[in-house]
Amino acid sequence: MQNSDQSPHSGPHAAGSRSSVKTVVVPAAGMGTRFLPATKTVPKELLPVVDTPGIELIAEEAAQLGAQRLAVVTAPGKGEVMEHFGDFEQLRSTLVARGKEEQAQKVARAASIIAAEAVVQDEPLGLGHAVGCAESLLDDDEDAVAVMLPDDLVLPTGVMEKMAEVRATLGGSVLCAFEVSPEEVFNYGVFDVREVDGDSGLDAAEVKRVVGMVEKPEPADAPSNFVATGRYLLDRKIFDALRRIEPGKGGELQLTDAIELMISEGHPVHVVVHNGKRHDLGNPGGYIPANVDFGLRHEKYGPALYKAIKQIVADYESEHPEVR
Repeated sequence: MQNSDQSPHSGPHAAGSRSSVKTVVVPAAGMGTRFLPATKTVPKELLPVVDTPGIELIAEEAAQLGAQRLAVVTAPGKGEVMEHFGDFEQLRSTLVARGKEEQAQKVARAASIIAAEAVVQDEPLGLGHAVGCAESLLDDDEDAVAVMLPDDLVLPTGVMEKMAEVRATLGGSVLCAFEVSPEEVFNYGVFDVREVDGDSGLDAAEVKRVVGMVEKPEPADAPSNFVATGRYLLDRKIFDALRRIEPGKGGELQLTDAIELMISEGHPVHVVVHNGKRHDLGNPGGYIPANVDFGLRHEKYGPALYKAIKQIVADYESEHPEVR
């Protein structure tokens, strides 16, 4: 999105990462119904944040973690997402011949970030099922797998590295959490948490032990105001747990249910409370602010966009004085 290799929110480059995570699973088999009619022909994951598709931003984050493989879970007939990671030799050659070197580099960039491999989910049977489909890609020596939901941009990037550090200290599985106001918890999966051992050396405000999860509770029933977002670092035992849970509503296998099963059997699960922000690319209401946020920070488009937004807001307020 910028001339550099990093987004305006990104942290250290992947070369500095020492994470042992090899594989990042990216569930991308959804139909994108909330973006219709745009997603009739364009997969939701390829909709651009300014000029970079969301799936490429996820690939950047996976590479920053030090991962070697992006396991993209797609649906039958949804091959466009994987095509984005192709080499586009003819297009690049044409751009170079016309002196458009910068554009040629942008075209080539996705293929150079990380090795992307497709996994086909034949039926839409839930997030847990999608994650389970990727098990066959893992090498025998991989004892953990990361999952990044492409709908979620977690900013600034780098939370997965913190999660890897927590796993190295405490073992088990580690998830990402945000703290929201009590009135907002009904929109999320909410963690039931306890304090970590004081001898762990970890920041008790940032790391919590998970003893359970509640899906979209009423505020009065919520065990905390720490909520789940789309970043998971899961012990390889997750695949065995996924095979042992029962389908829920709609016949879907839920990743949360498998994590709950592991907790009930004594598997350690912790969260890293991320002090940042999140954009939800999964619906227009979150996608539009993401474009504004990234656009304002773009060195080429930011200054003009800032002036345009100020004028748009001023015009809107003059037309709708009641919103002031």
